Amino acid sequence: MTTSMAEMFQLVAGNIWLYGGSFLLVLSILVFIHEFGHYYIARLCGVRVEVFSIGFGREIWGFNDKHGTRWKFSLIPLGGYVKMFGDSDPASAGHSDKVKGEGGEAPRAMTEAERKEAFFAKSVGKRAAIVFAGPAINYLFAIVLLAGLFMFHGQDVTPAESSAVIAGSAADKAGFKPHDVILTIDGQPIDRFDELRRSVMVKLDTPMEFTVNRAGEVITLTATPERMETEDRHGFKSTRGMLGVISPGDGLAIDNIVAVNGQRTETPEAIRTALLANMGKTFTIMLDRGAKEEGMVVQPLLEQNQDLKNPESEGYNVLVVAQGAPQKTIRHNPIGAVGAAVAETWSVTTSTLEAIGQMFTGTRSATELGGIIRIGALAGDMAQVGILALISFTALLSINLGLINLFPIPMLDGGHLAFYAVEAVKGGPISEQFQEYAFRFGLAILVGIMLFANLNDIVQLVL
Repeated sequence: MTTSMAEMFQLVAGNIWLYGGSFLLVLSILVFIHEFGHYYIARLCGVRVEVFSIGFGREIWGFNDKHGTRWKFSLIPLGGYVKMFGDSDPASAGHSDKVKGEGGEAPRAMTEAERKEAFFAKSVGKRAAIVFAGPAINYLFAIVLLAGLFMFHGQDVTPAESSAVIAGSAADKAGFKPHDVILTIDGQPIDRFDELRRSVMVKLDTPMEFTVNRAGEVITLTATPERMETEDRHGFKSTRGMLGVISPGDGLAIDNIVAVNGQRTETPEAIRTALLANMGKTFTIMLDRGAKEEGMVVQPLLEQNQDLKNPESEGYNVLVVAQGAPQKTIRHNPIGAVGAAVAETWSVTTSTLEAIGQMFTGTRSATELGGIIRIGALAGDMAQVGILALISFTALLSINLGLINLFPIPMLDGGHLAFYAVEAVKGGPISEQFQEYAFRFGLAILVGIMLFANLNDIVQLVL
């Protein structure tokens, strides 16, 4: 067992209720929301729902409601389903117009009244609406969660400012300077550093055009983010694009600065003296990052660094490189919160699609595809950070669940919608035999992806 896997095992074992409980709670909520979307629209369309299950396999606990639906929790809590009346299985891969006889009697034909409650007998538009409701409500749920955060807690906003530039980075080569304010990326306006980070991290080997405000002058810069492989504390690896600009933050620790303008110094006092002598100028510092030293181009301002002169101040050991407030929290009104939540949801969706597309083209390694272990580790980490982080993670996962279910793969909602689109065009349903083969193929694809993703998790922990 490698150090990473041993450390993760000890971490999870010591926090089993936190990691396991957080994962199952988040997953169960999202599965319920997704399946409830199917259920609710099915009921509106007059379809009888026979089973609403959280989990698969043997039933643990359940009850029947007045509409004849069996609500239950099942043994394997890694998904869920609703089974519509008339469907031969929960995936709606086939149907039957026969009804089980009572008391051991042979199956009988549906009555006209029963047929009106069957999913397969509804119009293609109603069936499409029922299927689409699952992914749609995942998106709606994410927007509601984010809007609630933005209203009651506020949206943390870090300005899209290059407070410092890493020496030799893509940004440095492209001509970025300290205090450049990024206005647009590839023609799209941005306001927050998070938008810059998200745009850059999914760009691999792709030139990007930046419009920046430099002391009142608007200029255009072109940079190609560099590939950087990162590894989290659990050992999971991912590749991201790195521009090399530093966001406005709390500052740089004086103890980590080992040189100013190429001149190495021995004491923190000498570092402070050298820094104060260069305030307002553009110069370089060298930071000790442990495994390596990293150069950085900075232009700190004296008014932001008065604490360097006062040994009693909290900022005595910190170099502030930002020109203004590093971050502010904006509490939106309801309309503004919804707008910000929709924008965030759209940004996550487009970034995810771009990253998945890169896996297909080979630009990004498919080994970054994570499974249950990685999701569980992230859920536990977010729970440790706090409830706000866990809510944000739940919203992110809800977006991804909705998006993945829209992929046109048989067995997924998107596969059903593709069949319904063909049916609408040709004026009749696709043959059940073809659908059966397609669903078997789709099941094989999904099982293969799940095995591959979870094997990725195990391999990255072991190696």
